[in-house]
Amino acid sequence: RVRKEVMKKDKLHMYDLYVPMVNECNVPVSFEQAKEDVLHSIQLYGTEYAKVYERGLNSRWIDVYENEGKRSGAYSSGQRVHPFVLMNFANSLDTEFTLAHEMGHAMHSYMSTKYQAPLDRHYKIFVAEVASTCNEALLMDYLRKQNTDPKFQAYLINHFMEQFRTTLFRQCMFAEFEKIINEKTANNEVLTSDTLNQIYADLNKFYYGEDVIVDDEISMEWARIPHFYMNFYVYQYATGFSAAMALSQKLLHGTQADIDAYLSFLKGGCTKSPVELLRMAGVDMASPKPVEDAIELFDSLIDEFKSIMK
Repeated sequence: RVRKEVMKKDKLHMYDLYVPMVNECNVPVSFEQAKEDVLHSIQLYGTEYAKVYERGLNSRWIDVYENEGKRSGAYSSGQRVHPFVLMNFANSLDTEFTLAHEMGHAMHSYMSTKYQAPLDRHYKIFVAEVASTCNEALLMDYLRKQNTDPKFQAYLINHFMEQFRTTLFRQCMFAEFEKIINEKTANNEVLTSDTLNQIYADLNKFYYGEDVIVDDEISMEWARIPHFYMNFYVYQYATGFSAAMALSQKLLHGTQADIDAYLSFLKGGCTKSPVELLRMAGVDMASPKPVEDAIELFDSLIDEFKSIMK
């Protein structure tokens, strides 16, 4: 509804969801500036973390720029020597957040490898997106404090809200789609393309509500989502994001004890179950509270965004 108002649209289609509500701020960000920003944003973790982080930024851990034959996207691969990060930096705020995200992964790998035996150093996928998303939230907080220009603030909030929509909300819809089709398979029901299209279209209507026109073409989107051809794990994006939001708020507004507990989580590898590790960090994913708190934060961002856009 807010998007509809801001974009001055009588009708909002599914494809309109991919248009930024705020024109991109013409703030070119060099890689050197991005490195400086992300390094400032993680200082609260303390000297040990910050020194390794700075070394990673300046010691060729990162394949930075687009190149001929190089794959798109970004990822981090944790190795025994040190983590490696691949990205395609484009002198933009978006790719600055990508740097923060991938270095969050890299530092999680570094800490778990340093403090755990080889067999215990690989953290589980349930917690894989926590450190990366947490560091994005810290960068968001840092950048918002550095520049109070209303347009810049609106741009950052728009970016943050899209993370909620795509990582928490949309991944829940994906998970429900997988749950439904697997239940049908378990009941020996035949899955035709028409059946899959109908299920997916109905879910989009249910999740996005009456303010969005669910175009016929969206019913076929399931066919291009690579996660649907893998094991069932998309819900873990939503749980990981919720945990990261809860932890980032503790890091930003809590005590030194909260920071120490989070660092212990990063060092934990897979020595405990993911839920136990997160509980040790201060978030109980066996309760609905982290998800409820994340949605409450999303609500507050929507209110703030509406206020700025007026």
